[in-house]
Amino acid sequence: MNDKNKNHETIRQQEKSGVSRRGFLKLSGGLFAGAAIVSGFGAAPAFARQRTIKFGYVSPQTGPLAPFAEADSYILKGIREKLKNGITIGSRTYPVEIIVKDSQSNPNRAAEVASELILSDEVDLMLVSSTPETTNPVSDQCEINEVPCISTVAPWQPWYFTRGGDMSNGFQWTYHFFWGLEDVISTYTSMWESLSTNKVVAGLFPNDGDGNAWGDKERGFAPVLDKKGFRLVDPGRFQAMTDDFSAQLSAFKQAEAEILTGVVIPPDFTTFWSQAKQQGFRPKIASIGKGLLFPSAVESLGEAGHNLSTEVWWSPTHPFSSSLTGESSLELATGFTRSTGKQWTQPIGFVHALFELAVDIMQRVEALGEPDAVRDALLATDLDTVVGNVSWKNGPVKNVAKTPLVGGQWRLGGDFTYDLVITNNEGAPNIPIGSDMQTLG
Repeated sequence: MNDKNKNHETIRQQEKSGVSRRGFLKLSGGLFAGAAIVSGFGAAPAFARQRTIKFGYVSPQTGPLAPFAEADSYILKGIREKLKNGITIGSRTYPVEIIVKDSQSNPNRAAEVASELILSDEVDLMLVSSTPETTNPVSDQCEINEVPCISTVAPWQPWYFTRGGDMSNGFQWTYHFFWGLEDVISTYTSMWESLSTNKVVAGLFPNDGDGNAWGDKERGFAPVLDKKGFRLVDPGRFQAMTDDFSAQLSAFKQAEAEILTGVVIPPDFTTFWSQAKQQGFRPKIASIGKGLLFPSAVESLGEAGHNLSTEVWWSPTHPFSSSLTGESSLELATGFTRSTGKQWTQPIGFVHALFELAVDIMQRVEALGEPDAVRDALLATDLDTVVGNVSWKNGPVKNVAKTPLVGGQWRLGGDFTYDLVITNNEGAPNIPIGSDMQTLG
């Protein structure tokens, strides 16, 4: 039995026994507290101490996934300033502590720091962002230890199904908000259908959580593309940080693919795109998840980045505002640029929204210190955030809340080297289009 299955079997055995791990710890704590009161030692100071609300936050601040966390320090600075006077629950105000951990872009490290936040720091609510390699191990630790958790910035299918979720039961403690594969497939194909191609699609899928989900023959791109009249050429999985894409390029050229898609980390796409140019693979359209999300990744390609396309989950033109600070999407993005001198990135909106949700949930908790009460407040969420409305009432599965998705292309010029322009809003007509879709040329 692998570790994931052992974890879920542990949860099932706890549920059958009628005594959860959390319940046992509370019972044990109560016994020890009672002993202290009887003996007369150390009881009073424990009751006199002021209760602090603790948020744990995990993201990949170093390693190959670090671009996802580039704006974390800016967002956290603003959130801490906003919460410097605490959070009011009922008639009382409580100080807030945000404890930040770096996953180092490593799933094992993500699980380790999550365990520290749960067992040592005793956080009230766990927050985690950016790719299944970070969200999944953190969520698993929270599910095992019965700690409420909100995750984001990973398509919901690789977060949900690869953790053993099924359509009927799902999870008890871990909840996610983002878009799904159905949304990115719809967005990409809508962009592709606006241009003339032979509908042969080259698929570039690594051997990781995202790549295995996007390339899944039942739930991934293949069956949907087939129904829409596209043909997917999938030469199989490759290991991240590879330095040779000759096998993939040979398959794509032989099939005469005019569309490229996939979900790769930025260093891998840089390597692939350079070798594609050298080996004569020149598709008309390239729509890449993950690897083309960030300005720095596109800038590293020089002029070869012009008109590369990707999904757009958040931008300065999204018509949403923060429930916590009142800032519009534009104000949040320009504030980041003003403070750092850097171009806005998509995770800004979702990391900010994580804390919007956390504050809103804690303000509605009926019994501070009770994980069940935090989870109940989470489940009742219906909040308009800077990334749109978030509610777990009508998701595709009970643990998922969906957010809107549109498509865009990187264009040379503007205040920075490249500007990400929205070119398709079929999935979210309320988000304005900035330009028509164009071929790579």
